[in-house]
Amino acid sequence: MRDCTRRQFLQTSLAGAGLLATAPGILRGAQVTATASFKGTDIVSLGKTGIRVSRLAQGTGFNGYNHTSEHTRQGKEKFDRLLHHSLDQGIRFIDMADLYGSHPFVKDIIKGLPRDQFALLTKLWPRKEQWVTPSGGAREELDRFRQELGVEQIDVCLIHCMQNDKWPTEYARVRDELSELKDKKVVRAVGVSCHDLGALKVASEHPWVDVIFARINHIGGDEYSCDAPADEVAAVLKTARQHGKAVVGMKIFGAGKLVKSEEKEASLKYVFTNELVDAITVGMLKPEEVDDTLQHMGQIQV
Repeated sequence: MRDCTRRQFLQTSLAGAGLLATAPGILRGAQVTATASFKGTDIVSLGKTGIRVSRLAQGTGFNGYNHTSEHTRQGKEKFDRLLHHSLDQGIRFIDMADLYGSHPFVKDIIKGLPRDQFALLTKLWPRKEQWVTPSGGAREELDRFRQELGVEQIDVCLIHCMQNDKWPTEYARVRDELSELKDKKVVRAVGVSCHDLGALKVASEHPWVDVIFARINHIGGDEYSCDAPADEVAAVLKTARQHGKAVVGMKIFGAGKLVKSEEKEASLKYVFTNELVDAITVGMLKPEEVDDTLQHMGQIQV
């Protein structure tokens, strides 16, 4: 795909995903015929943001820490093969974070591709760690992120890993600078990723939030990397969507604990048929895992 021209990319990748007839700009507000499908390559809206993405995002942060992840630790060759495969299959949503160190890896893959045919989501880590000293805001970070990715605009930027209900005050400067960058169209939508039920409840109604990353699967609870039992999280996510927030589900497969086919099917059916999410992200590490996830999503029935 690295050598594809715009025309070649549209005629091969988009045709393969069944999207060619919708014309360029598919992720920038083009209308797509609504169906009852829950395929991973379906193009859907992220809440009220105007951003359109594939229903499945390619995650890049499985076991992410210290500016690395299982994706980046496997090396560039395997990372390239994985992301090329995901794009070739019709996935148009790439989930990254500064924590994962995945920006430079993604940069080489998207270079030369039509910018309006994929959506980039990343996350800003706001706390000082061994691997990062935050500016306290967002301008400096977003400038660096864009340079690392080789793009002028990032579709979604989230404040990463909110762990209590005080985050709007605690990270007020980050929010304010993200809002400024949104006004300048450096970023199109803002929000938070949540690792706490209180943080999620606040995000579900907070007027600043456009997009929420939320941990959800059909079992729930700490053992399966959720912030509460499934029904409690589900109630909050329904509130969020009622308030027009875009919800992207994560830990759908319990951070690698729900691996049986029937478990994956149950979790996917739970989150989609209960209308808890707009899209999901899965940290698929191999092309075979991409194919498996797409297959399971294609089998969801209402």
